[in-house]
Amino acid sequence: MISPKSRKNHQLRKKYTIQLGENELVLKELDLLEDDANVYKLIGPVLVKQDLAEANANVRKRIEYISAELKRIDATLQDNEGQQNSKREAMMKLQQRLQSIQAGKAKA
Repeated sequence: MISPKSRKNHQLRKKYTIQLGENELVLKELDLLEDDANVYKLIGPVLVKQDLAEANANVRKRIEYISAELKRIDATLQDNEGQQNSKREAMMKLQQRLQSIQAGKAKA
């Protein structure tokens, strides 16, 4: 069973993966532009002119941030999975021990 916390992390990972793909696509598009091309950024309902170098830097920073978040989430998910596995193993050992105790009582 997946815990709510783990489910939330999986959803966040999916969200960040999508955002990373979108930002990488934007970066590729920006790389195709000439140095003097007009770039606009949507801020609320308004398109605001932005310098190409600034737009490039912003997208690269966003990609760095999203990549760092993905690494953090992956580490958290891996840690949670390890904890689940160790608890599952402990529970199986307890079940085996209980079964052996019950089998011993049945013989007596």
